[in-house]
Amino acid sequence: MPASDPQPRIHAQTTGTRAVRGLAIRVLVAGLCLTVGAPVAIAQVLRHPPKATLEAAPRQSLVIAGEPLVDSNSPVLWDEVEGTPRLFVMTSFAGAARVSSGTRLGEIEAGDPVQWDAWPVGGAWMEAVVKADDGTWYGYYHNEVSTACPGDSRVQPQIGAARSTDQGRTWTNLGIVLASPSQDCETRNQYFTGGVGDFSVQLSTDRSELYLMYSQYTPDLAGQGVAVARMSWADRDAPEGRLAVWDGHVWRPVEAQWTDDGVLAGYTYPVGASLFTAHDSLHDGGTSDVYWGPSVHWNDHLQQYVMLLSRAGTPGFGQDGIYVSFSPTLTAPGKWTSPARILSGGEWYPQVVGLEPGTGSDKDAGAVVRFFMAGVSEHVLVFTND
Repeated sequence: MPASDPQPRIHAQTTGTRAVRGLAIRVLVAGLCLTVGAPVAIAQVLRHPPKATLEAAPRQSLVIAGEPLVDSNSPVLWDEVEGTPRLFVMTSFAGAARVSSGTRLGEIEAGDPVQWDAWPVGGAWMEAVVKADDGTWYGYYHNEVSTACPGDSRVQPQIGAARSTDQGRTWTNLGIVLASPSQDCETRNQYFTGGVGDFSVQLSTDRSELYLMYSQYTPDLAGQGVAVARMSWADRDAPEGRLAVWDGHVWRPVEAQWTDDGVLAGYTYPVGASLFTAHDSLHDGGTSDVYWGPSVHWNDHLQQYVMLLSRAGTPGFGQDGIYVSFSPTLTAPGKWTSPARILSGGEWYPQVVGLEPGTGSDKDAGAVVRFFMAGVSEHVLVFTND
């Protein structure tokens, strides 16, 4: 889709620092290097980085039946109903997902809550869906379970997988694919004692590997932020224990634990290397400085992957702003550029929806996209290769 420029743009360059909606609109240049304290430097420098510009647009919700209740990323994908392309949106709130559909963005009619063969105890926020070549939907959900801390009402998030053969109306639970090995019962974070969640997935261009960019809430500061795991797409129907986590040097597999009798006792999950340095912990004090909540799409115009993410300024995820990072590939985590801010303040769960009929989604977009936060859009985002 050709870029449109109906209004004057507000230009500002920034290198960047949950939640009052701020409107400090900027052009972003992702060109400074960040260094991860341990174990390696991840973010890189681009000599001529892409740019993105927010422009005001008429207010639009993902679902037209009133303001949607959204507290996670929302998968958007095309599929056919009786031979006619239709746009599907999955929104989640308070651990319950629903699937809605329409002919195009802006005409999505509210649908029904999804049904499960085995309900994921603690809730299922469906944050990503990938359609296989045979039409089967594979969903990936954020799940929150009780902590091991006595008398503590906070939770420990983890990530699960599911499968649907009826376009998201009913789901078969395929189990947990990623969890955290540690927690902090003394944390000052009001939500989590540790864990992993708030994520996005992308299938590799040859459809052989599934990449998962996720938020890591470990007690150790060095592990907090956005990490990456991957899995062979051939393992999608039996995904438990199949992920490998990037530790800054190699892909470390999830390891199965067995009893002396040869019975599977569970899994050991590696801690991933943070893509972007966390400077102030989510678990102590009154301030934080941690990137989280990635939403990743392939941008056909830039020929780059684009990651939108939030930056927490407090242990309660007080919103510093919305940031962007770019990478030409999924296979090398070190290719992601240092995040640059596009919006001060804002809401949680920033994401795009591509505007191209039949292909534009939360995972594939072009030069001009709709920019959503928490299920509501008041801007388009324009990408350029200046």
